[in-house]
Amino acid sequence: MYVHTNHASAPTPTPLNVKSKMKQAFTKLPASVKPGVVTGQALVDLLDAAKEQGYAIPGVNVVGSNSINACMEAAMKYGGPIMVTFSKGGGQFIAGKALSNDADEASIAGTIAAAKHVREVAALYGVPVVLHTDHCQKAWLPWIDGLLAASEEHFAQTGEPLFSSHMLDLSEEPLEENIAICKDYLEKFAKVGILLEFELGVTGGEEDGVDNTDVDSSRLYTQPEEVWYAYEELSKVPNGAFTCAASFGNVHGVYAPGNVDLQPKILDNSQKYIKEKLGCDEDKPMKFVFHGGSGSSVDEIKEAIGYGVIKMNIDTDTQWAYWDGIREYEAKYHDYLQGQIGNPEADDKPNKKYYDPRMALRAGEEKMAERLCKAADDLNCVNVLN
Repeated sequence: MYVHTNHASAPTPTPLNVKSKMKQAFTKLPASVKPGVVTGQALVDLLDAAKEQGYAIPGVNVVGSNSINACMEAAMKYGGPIMVTFSKGGGQFIAGKALSNDADEASIAGTIAAAKHVREVAALYGVPVVLHTDHCQKAWLPWIDGLLAASEEHFAQTGEPLFSSHMLDLSEEPLEENIAICKDYLEKFAKVGILLEFELGVTGGEEDGVDNTDVDSSRLYTQPEEVWYAYEELSKVPNGAFTCAASFGNVHGVYAPGNVDLQPKILDNSQKYIKEKLGCDEDKPMKFVFHGGSGSSVDEIKEAIGYGVIKMNIDTDTQWAYWDGIREYEAKYHDYLQGQIGNPEADDKPNKKYYDPRMALRAGEEKMAERLCKAADDLNCVNVLN
């Protein structure tokens, strides 16, 4: 999810002499990275470690406390960080679909409420957790404005933002306008230690209100010159931290491997182009993120990681896994779920312990966590803490 310039730092960086005395929570990570929500310089350090050590962090879309907890449970099991990701629609769902959302008030309130839930429990799972928001189109910027206000308030009280990072997806706008708006927001983000994820090109398919199923195929592949332009412009923001969601044929949705023309080499070409422009020794100056992994082979995923991908979004597969857990639970206890009283054991036997909503929901959590452990393995993100 995130790249920053070589000179970027958190708005209120910890002095080096203090950093050196920090107790290291994880043997394979910088001392700044602790269990719980990670922001500012600690997040930059975490993402630098991912790039250097060759793994990508799962970035998972969530829609409530059950899927949030499944993410952190999975991270605890596979021994790595996790990015808990909220969409605008997910935030609205968390607040309650019965509420008006005409001015994004439900999306804002729901996303903030969920972020506060994560902040209360994340450290208990003993892993680094990144609080992120997903695709925000130009028309949806008031949603981000509301979340930024909450982070500014949290920063004033605690010295760190409520959220770790936000994604602005202005890829439908001309390149110059896309980056100009991103730059404006990055200036605001940098003041409170929030990282920016921006998109170049278009991720195909459809996901949570973002529909690019009919987009011109040429827009699915970002050019190195575009990546360099964005890097150069955003690097001008003092203390700015950012990552790039460049398109290389990736799509949202459900696709069988082989049906997606993925070209990770585009990322490699962009890294080489930026390196040449900067005249630096760093082989991977940009941190890339991978959207729309559906239909991608494990080999293609690992190739992309080798070119500087440090986060991959996961939604479609975890949605299915969650439902599959509930489906399996219903199938297993079907005869105990047909009425409050009466089952194969006896006509007067109560079924409360079977239809208790926590039972089916927990089955969904377990299946989702299981699927995320597999994803972490594909992303080389297993046992990367200690």
